[in-house]
Amino acid sequence: MRSTRMVSSVLLLVLMQSGALCARRFRGGRNPQPRRAPPSPTHRADRGDTTESFPLDFTAVEENMDNFMTQVKNLAQSLYPCSAQKLDYDMKLNFLKNTSVTCNDGSPAGYYLKESRGSRRWLIFLEGGWYCFNKENCDSRYETMRRFMSSSKWPQTKTGTGILSPLPEENPHWWNANMVFIPYCSSDVWSGATAKTEQNFYAFMGSLIIQEVVKDLLNKGLDNAKVLLLAGSSAGGTGVLLNVDAVAELLEGLGHTGIQVRGLSDSGWFLDNKQYQCTDCGDTAACAPTETIKRGFKYWGAVVPERCRQTHEGEEWNCFFGYRVFPSIKSPVFVVQWLFDEAQLTVDNIQLTGQPVQEGQWRYIQNLGTELRNTLKDVPAMFAPACLSHELITRNYWIDVQVKGTSLPRALHCWDRSLQDNRNNKAPPKACPVHLIDSCPWPHCNPTCPTIRDQFTGQEMNVFQFLMHMGFDVQKMAQQQGMDPSKLLGMLSSGS
Repeated sequence: MRSTRMVSSVLLLVLMQSGALCARRFRGGRNPQPRRAPPSPTHRADRGDTTESFPLDFTAVEENMDNFMTQVKNLAQSLYPCSAQKLDYDMKLNFLKNTSVTCNDGSPAGYYLKESRGSRRWLIFLEGGWYCFNKENCDSRYETMRRFMSSSKWPQTKTGTGILSPLPEENPHWWNANMVFIPYCSSDVWSGATAKTEQNFYAFMGSLIIQEVVKDLLNKGLDNAKVLLLAGSSAGGTGVLLNVDAVAELLEGLGHTGIQVRGLSDSGWFLDNKQYQCTDCGDTAACAPTETIKRGFKYWGAVVPERCRQTHEGEEWNCFFGYRVFPSIKSPVFVVQWLFDEAQLTVDNIQLTGQPVQEGQWRYIQNLGTELRNTLKDVPAMFAPACLSHELITRNYWIDVQVKGTSLPRALHCWDRSLQDNRNNKAPPKACPVHLIDSCPWPHCNPTCPTIRDQFTGQEMNVFQFLMHMGFDVQKMAQQQGMDPSKLLGMLSSGS
């Protein structure tokens, strides 16, 4: 009897401590989530996974208290997802089993993984980081940005941020998913399928890396997934558009027809527009978007979606531009795109630092926003703030930016619900928007845009200071908008 009372007391104490730990973690979060119930014993048995079953041997209590306490802690861990072991939030490095699929320099490709037992949702993130399109600028990239071409110095762990964060206050709807981060080491916008040989000094195997990661993950629980979200930023965002259907087809071909594959493309919706000033195609940043991709497409041995390839036969490089490839994509895709994307402006030879911009540049910037809006109007699920920035979903401020009063995490949650309701033949949820695009005409006219700092003083600038810094002519702009200059200044100052 005394042993039983002691067991009960110890068990209650440990569980209370675990519960307190959870409470501390959730306290103060923006959108606290209810704790998920652990998977049922039947579910665990189906997967042959016995690591979450913790029988207690009460006969060993008095003889071996340390062993008993270990068992109690294991039980508490199975009941509370944020207990001791779950405090290890880092994703851990894994190299591909197929060693023939490599980074540019022939070093092994791989991925970072943080499993979330009991969750059937998987998020696979493709890193961005520009590209190179000939031996000269690939050599330069290897000297200055080697981590984007080699795995030789990758750290053993990586901490997720934004939509990869395991914290519900930073990641309200995806915090408990299985997180996978694939480092970008192929320099080919995740499109290549060319091995390193004596003739090819560099390997370009981005599309194959994605395929091999998915195959490896099937042995780590992906086989039991309900939803797989293929996400990416910048070059990774374009990589999502190029690969999301291929991932769906791969899983279907391997017999995993129950996994719903979706895409989330962040800052990868580039335009093949005319540069503000044409320059020689000497380096990646100065080269016109179309010329870069034309050269890269051949150099990488790139693979594009079959339906898009057929549409643009002979000019398959067109499939790297979002508005051209999107109509051919069968999988659901959510597009996140700043209307005034810094990377787009860079390749268009618009520099927004240093001297105030000229009137022609200012007009070009406004036209860019208009062009982007036009290409996005038929995208059913999207989030497009009128901000000057690049990349969003892995930034720690991603929950703060809003379009028409809706944050990106909220919009993604609405999208998720609408897809589920569509599968179940239900009406889409009301007051849950998924098509969000700013209508104001200039950079940072949205008051929730990320902070801009003066590059010389380091001080934060509000939208009015920023526009003045860019050479904004209040009198002329007020005249164009048909309003009094003082009213326009008031609107800018208040962030309207």
